[in-house]
Amino acid sequence: MTPIELRFGGYQGLASVHTRAGNVFGERLAGELGDAVKFTFDSNIVERGRKASDLLSMVETGEIEGCYFSSSYLADRVPELGIFDQHFVVPDRAKAYAVLDGSLGRRLAALVEARTGFVVLDYWDNGFRHISTGRHPILRPDDCMGLKIRTLANEHHQRVFRSLGFEPRAIDVRDLPAAVADGTVDAQENPLTNIYNFGIHRTHKYITLTRHLMGVAMVLFNKDRFKSWPADIQGGVERALRQATLAQRQFADDDDRICAEKLIADGTEIHELDNAQRETFVAATREEVAKTRAGFDAELVALFDENLSGA
Repeated sequence: MTPIELRFGGYQGLASVHTRAGNVFGERLAGELGDAVKFTFDSNIVERGRKASDLLSMVETGEIEGCYFSSSYLADRVPELGIFDQHFVVPDRAKAYAVLDGSLGRRLAALVEARTGFVVLDYWDNGFRHISTGRHPILRPDDCMGLKIRTLANEHHQRVFRSLGFEPRAIDVRDLPAAVADGTVDAQENPLTNIYNFGIHRTHKYITLTRHLMGVAMVLFNKDRFKSWPADIQGGVERALRQATLAQRQFADDDDRICAEKLIADGTEIHELDNAQRETFVAATREEVAKTRAGFDAELVALFDENLSGA
């Protein structure tokens, strides 16, 4: 029988927690389904001149079957996904996973399926995001004033950063290292693993561990393609992916420590906010975070709070 083709795409280098998880997915898929599926993984389309965001159209049009990508990029089509974009709300990974793997995660996956050409098969850890700069440490909101910061192309994010005094700039991840190196932006925000692996610390010598947002990467598959597969293939893909997800989340947790050590060894200053300092950022953004929550259906907010507190 001709094997089913499963082409999976990404946008990061070999050391990335996402790339490593993609490789685990392929290995587990072979264990689950053997020769019934032909798996290929294009781990970094950016190396071939594509924008990272091209992955979304590549999956939805059927050029490839699946990818991982930040939930924030689909919030314009599925506004409810913006509930993940509540800054300074999620305190730790255990609570974040309780939200993703609970009733809220299932509800949002159903909404994505209903409104787009995707199915969401799992959620990956896109890291706690921190702020880096080349000028000076960010220790209070006044330190943000007038700095151009690269953000994701998401209005929730940009409103929050404006409230801190930043001037947000949406830049594709493909162009981020160059924008940092040439001074197009004065600051950017990313997990430590990205700051190190993208080489951002070569220009930005100051990192503040704001933990302002826990990023979510959805694992997306072409809806029609996935649903056309026999039930045993669908089940094998889901089981293999769940194993890859557990590995990915551990990679992400481990990389916080590993990359912090590497960054410090390379001369980067890492600043941890104390409770009082962090509260000044929480207070400065509270109104915008409240606006984000107010824009969602009350049932959705209740599910978020219930899953968050149930961890």
